Amino acid sequence: MNRVRIRDLGISIGRYKTGQYNAITDISGVMVGHTTLSYKGAENRMIQTGVTAILPHSGSLFQEKVMGSSYVINGFGKTVGTIQLQELGVIESPILLTNTLSVPAVMEGTIRYLLDQNSQIGDTSGTVNVIVGECNDGYLNDIRGLHVRPEHAYQAIQFAKSGKVEEGCVGAGTGMSCLGFKGGIGTSSRVASFGEQSYTIGALVVSNFGEEKDLRIPAGGRLHRAGEEEEMPDGSIMIILATDAPLNERQLGRLAKRATFGLSRTGSYAAHGSGDIVIAFSTAHRVPHEPDQGTIPYSFMREDGKWISQLFEMTVEAVEEAIWNSICMATTTEGNKGRVREAIPYHILFEPTCKGGMLT
Repeated sequence: MNRVRIRDLGISIGRYKTGQYNAITDISGVMVGHTTLSYKGAENRMIQTGVTAILPHSGSLFQEKVMGSSYVINGFGKTVGTIQLQELGVIESPILLTNTLSVPAVMEGTIRYLLDQNSQIGDTSGTVNVIVGECNDGYLNDIRGLHVRPEHAYQAIQFAKSGKVEEGCVGAGTGMSCLGFKGGIGTSSRVASFGEQSYTIGALVVSNFGEEKDLRIPAGGRLHRAGEEEEMPDGSIMIILATDAPLNERQLGRLAKRATFGLSRTGSYAAHGSGDIVIAFSTAHRVPHEPDQGTIPYSFMREDGKWISQLFEMTVEAVEEAIWNSICMATTTEGNKGRVREAIPYHILFEPTCKGGMLT
């Protein structure tokens, strides 16, 4: 059976409508690209890993930055670039996602891409802040082999496109596990009217958290199956949020916090070793690298009404559905050391378990 998204199974998350692609690329200008590494290497080691790139727009991000923020749900992670993001409130590079030990290689590849695009970086205008996030795919991937190289990051950026987004076992999601099943890349979006305007929220995740016992079934309750579950590392998740709503960096920080609730609805409790990081940006304004005036006028959404709360709810729904899409679209994957991570059987999404007449 071909893998499908959770909405294709007849399960709708929340009350807001989705965008055209039900993806982060429903925000105009946003593009996503993957480089996937899936093969058997030396000494029968399985390489199941990759890189995913998210571009806020198709122009020069260094010259025309977007406003952004980040939020740490649980800080057991190795994300780079978020310190400057929080200090200055702008994103000036593609956002790259990969496995934990490949962050340095991906950072180098992204820097090389930006150097090729901007001759003044490191010369006449200082350096550039690259943002790279990660999850640990070492259960299925030969993570010690350091198979992701700088050119794979470069390629993921070059492969980035708008429209439909590949999900499941692709890019940074190739070797990930989630809630006892195969995880990976997932995305979703929400659209709503705000007066005479319409704004969109998009989410993209790399899901790699939780055990089967944690999974909250959309039909209600938790899954309880016979047999002992294999003990897994706590895992992690990277959540990228995009919007075309005119939000400043402080408001984007508030938006990023709300991703926590979408994550928790699927069963996560941000375990000790789970690195749960959110990065949010708005495409509504461009921030020039070299302004030609002393002040730059911007307008932002008001916060004393229901609009900002509406965006918060849209964010929660998009994150929850993106996580489910990452699981539903993933295929059974053979990993390193003979390990196998099974795709989720769709039927269990409709069958909450009852014990002693009580829904659990």
